[in-house]
Amino acid sequence: MINSQVSVSYSITEVLDFVISYGLESGASFALWRKPKSDQIEFVSNENPIPEKTSINLEEIKPGFIVHPFEDQADKKAFHIAAATYWKFPTKDILNSDDLPESLNHFIENQCSDQAADKKLQLKKSNPSDQADTQNEDCKSHFISLVEKGIEAIQAGLVEKVVPARTQLIKLDENFDLAKSLHRMLDAYPNSFVNFFHIPTVGTWIGASPEILIETKGNLFYTMSLAGTQPAKGENPIKTAAWTQKEIKEQALVSRYIVDCFKKIRLREYEEQGPKTVLAGTLLHLRSDFKVDMQATNFPQLGLVMLELLHPTSAVCGMPRKEAHEFLNKYENLDRSFFAGFIGPVNIEGETSIYVNLRTASLSRDQAILYAGAGVTADSDPEKEWEETDLKCQIIGKFLQNPST
Repeated sequence: MINSQVSVSYSITEVLDFVISYGLESGASFALWRKPKSDQIEFVSNENPIPEKTSINLEEIKPGFIVHPFEDQADKKAFHIAAATYWKFPTKDILNSDDLPESLNHFIENQCSDQAADKKLQLKKSNPSDQADTQNEDCKSHFISLVEKGIEAIQAGLVEKVVPARTQLIKLDENFDLAKSLHRMLDAYPNSFVNFFHIPTVGTWIGASPEILIETKGNLFYTMSLAGTQPAKGENPIKTAAWTQKEIKEQALVSRYIVDCFKKIRLREYEEQGPKTVLAGTLLHLRSDFKVDMQATNFPQLGLVMLELLHPTSAVCGMPRKEAHEFLNKYENLDRSFFAGFIGPVNIEGETSIYVNLRTASLSRDQAILYAGAGVTADSDPEKEWEETDLKCQIIGKFLQNPST
């Protein structure tokens, strides 16, 4: 056992490995994350091996982390990882024991040398009949057909925009290192919500979302409209980006939906900035930011109200939302699970930050399922929309297949 009075140094990868081991050993649900532009990693773990759920009343939810699927469930609830344990520590490459919470140091001191080998055994094993190459080939033909149907629906005036999604199945190497993958994602995506959560019997997911759904901090409410995608190229990709009319229109539809939500609740006092080009990993997007002073507008429950109005956003579903959702239910033939749902910390240190669950993958012991969608408008090219989803899958996939990249 290490003398707790002596400062010991660890790499960030080692600390992440200890934290994941702690969560898996507990047998309960846990989550770890780093907010965009933050230098702190946060972690919560509950004490109940049975997954817990909560109604989406942001003011009443106990501190923790919520996970809500794309489709509303019959009970209208989200999974809730209550913060029975809460840790926070910096993201620097080398951490001293003085940087870590006392209870985490205690766990590290008592960590058994063979625990790393046990971690994989506690993840659910994939279906042995899954064939990645065949599934991915079938997926492309289905997705291309889906985009073509979406364009036809738009031309017929049934919808303005629709956002079909698809999956990509990849095999994980037997030496796959989750902590190393997370560390490299933290380094690569400083402007994204890098996250990992594990809910026993439900799922294990990893991601780096670029999109806030709603955020409340003190009296301030914040949301964004994010749409349009292109690869980041050159030394200064933000300054040299050129957007097509299709991409500008796509982003404008998302912004318009947010403004329509404000109008629906008769909220006129809001601040809008944008659209502007932003960098998210290796991709560029168009983003507009919306802020509201909840005290000045006398709207303390704005976070909850807007969460209910915004999800699922037009950026992950389409417009009009009802008709786009019906189109996807009829033709998409995909269980999105937590993809394009919402996740994030609630009521931790006075803040709630809920993100759209994008750039994400579900993990099993030997494979990962990557999820991606593309906004289809009248000007869409099916092959280019497929290529866009491929770029989005690579955001996470390249760190799971080759963590050293």
